[in-house]
Amino acid sequence: MKIKNWDMFAFVLAYHIALLALLPAFINVFSWTAVVFFLVTYILGGMSITVGYHRLYAHKAYSANPFFEWCVLLSSALAFEMSALKWSHDHRIHHNHCDTEKDPYSIKKGFWYAHVLWLFEYKRDFDPSLVADLMKNPRVVMQDKHYGKFLLAVNVGVFFLGWALTGSALASFYMGFLMRMAMIHHCTWFINSLCHTYGAKTFARELSAVDNAIMAVLTFGEGYHNYHHAFAADYRNGIRWYHFDPTKWTIWAAAKLGLVKGLRVINEITVLKSLVSKDKKMILEHLSHDMDDCAAELKLKLEELSVVFEEKAAVLMAKLRELKQASSDQKKQLQVEVKSLRASLNTTWDEWVEVTSSASKQYEFAH
Repeated sequence: MKIKNWDMFAFVLAYHIALLALLPAFINVFSWTAVVFFLVTYILGGMSITVGYHRLYAHKAYSANPFFEWCVLLSSALAFEMSALKWSHDHRIHHNHCDTEKDPYSIKKGFWYAHVLWLFEYKRDFDPSLVADLMKNPRVVMQDKHYGKFLLAVNVGVFFLGWALTGSALASFYMGFLMRMAMIHHCTWFINSLCHTYGAKTFARELSAVDNAIMAVLTFGEGYHNYHHAFAADYRNGIRWYHFDPTKWTIWAAAKLGLVKGLRVINEITVLKSLVSKDKKMILEHLSHDMDDCAAELKLKLEELSVVFEEKAAVLMAKLRELKQASSDQKKQLQVEVKSLRASLNTTWDEWVEVTSSASKQYEFAH
């Protein structure tokens, strides 16, 4: 790797050295108030990236009013992760060219490259057409144009607030700036590295992105990265009731308050149909050179099951559309039919999972 961005390299190196060098001095002024101050600034800065930069701007998973946008754009100064315009530009390239040479932080170049080293080498070839929608947003453009001033104003203000609360300038600087920035950075970077390495490929088995529940806790729901790469337009990353996704909950609550609208959700049936299609393609490609009777039987079973699933899914979707347009007198009967069709589809899905799981063990490929 050849370092091209020496300013970025010097900045990252300097604050890591400062974290280590100032640790003994900080221990002498340690207080739980400083810890709470760190947690508050960490949450505000981290959530501004997940709620704003990522799901609002990069993926347009919902729309927000100006007040909500300014809350995001101002608090994002706590994260030190560039302007929303440039962050979204790079992130869209990542999704458009994931795991290829054009991916700015491709995991194919190694864990540590995807984690942080890419920052020192990457030269942004800014393509306005990639973020044309954001360049029409006056708030995003203003933040990008005056990003340095935003950083200075917000962080100086936070530093003096922390000093007043903790009674120590060092505690405020160490926990409310250095530690907060390091944690936000590394948790963001771990999405690019760890969440393309260790975890479950629940939805898009052909991609490197994985679901990692531990990272979901540290990144406010971003750890469900395999689902995100499969269905990037969804405002949720964790789609199950038990998934830890505070970003999703925040956006949902903001919608109830009238601050945001147009929350985009991928229909569950569409998700399952996509999984069946991707599973089938992956397994058939893997078995393309296997001509034994067992492989032939498996191929036939997959073809039959996928056809049955598609047919059942189509009938259920049609019945759901019918239910939406039905009169109150018709709804009760249609609801019974929908419940029966869902149960039938779930039975076929369970059979699909059983067959593909068995195939993955027999032929030793990831499932």
